[in-house]
Amino acid sequence: MIVKQLFADNPLRNFHYLIACPESREALVIDPLDVDRCFRAAEKEGFKITQILNTHEHWDHIGGNEEMKEKTGAAILAHHGAADKIPDIDRGLKAGDLINVGTSVTLKALDTPGHTMSHVCLLALADQPALFCGDTMFNAGAGNCHNGGHPNELYDTFNQQLSSLPENTLIYPGHDYITNNLAFTLDREPDNKAAEKMLAKLEKQDAHNAYVTTLAEEKQINTFFRLSNPTIIAELKKRIPDFPTSPTEKDVFLALRQLRNSW
Repeated sequence: MIVKQLFADNPLRNFHYLIACPESREALVIDPLDVDRCFRAAEKEGFKITQILNTHEHWDHIGGNEEMKEKTGAAILAHHGAADKIPDIDRGLKAGDLINVGTSVTLKALDTPGHTMSHVCLLALADQPALFCGDTMFNAGAGNCHNGGHPNELYDTFNQQLSSLPENTLIYPGHDYITNNLAFTLDREPDNKAAEKMLAKLEKQDAHNAYVTTLAEEKQINTFFRLSNPTIIAELKKRIPDFPTSPTEKDVFLALRQLRNSW
């Protein structure tokens, strides 16, 4: 499997992805808002884009669909529940559906509600697993729930699906927010040395050559995976007067998501 991460150079700091079969050179493109950038990258690599995958229905993830389909004739794939939100879906995906790219790449659809209720992530079934997670999860962070989602479902997605993936899973999100997310982690957990070290390393990184975390690293630096951490809980109790004395992990997750909304 060949993965090309493409940074959009826009204010929202979008990432697009080309996932290609090294044998047939067929490719799937994820959330191609910047169509020219995606198409030029595919031409340079000798890829033929045959499928467009939308992780969810927000405009900055589907805005390039029409033009990309006109250029390539590619089929549009998205969550089966997004048919009334994303025009011209050719294949509605459900949990566990397999997507083949060329002759050697297989991706599994995960139904991952929270950021929206019709969100899919793709898990590459390969020796090196990789998660293409749209706006469900970011490097060192979690998606917001402002426009069609809910934090309860986002917690369930993290707790029941993402946390149990292989530790060496590479994390490919829909936006480059890692430095801001690391700063949020450190504001919640000032003694997190792993987050402090990574922030120092990545403060001036070029998003065109972005660092790709693993799930194992996320569990060290991403506060939304560190729900039993005593420092995080103590800091929440300082900030939230009526925070439970003995909070559940869900209590911690929901409080963190609420704080992140205005941080």
